Amino acid sequence: MTEPFRYLLRVRYGECDAQAIVFNARWGDYVDIAVTEFARAVFAGDLGGDWKLVKQTIEWRASARFDDVLDARVRTLRVGTTSFAIFTEFRRLGADPVLATAETIYVMTGPDGAKRPVPDAARAALERGAPGIVIDHAGAK
Repeated sequence: MTEPFRYLLRVRYGECDAQAIVFNARWGDYVDIAVTEFARAVFAGDLGGDWKLVKQTIEWRASARFDDVLDARVRTLRVGTTSFAIFTEFRRLGADPVLATAETIYVMTGPDGAKRPVPDAARAALERGAPGIVIDHAGAK
């Protein structure tokens, strides 16, 4: 199995709640940042059009805390006619247990905001993914 695309980020103090764990709403931010970095790697600057988030499901299994380095592993789940789904899995760097997972569905749109088919080049790029690429914003490596 090839290595997945990985994005490393460090939990900041302001992202934690009164229980000293990452506040639940921050996980959506983490997914957005990780998917943005994935898209940069996959599309090399040309996204093939605009796309909008239409659904996101996050499942939490364990907590993350201040100063943890999170290892977000991102991959394309499926590409449909006008939409595509991205899967993101979070672990602590160097640890096996999964902390959280997210499935995010995006719809391709034109300049007018109307749905449009996923262009062939974008479909191929999404299906190829960005295996083995690691973006380290945590200074962990």
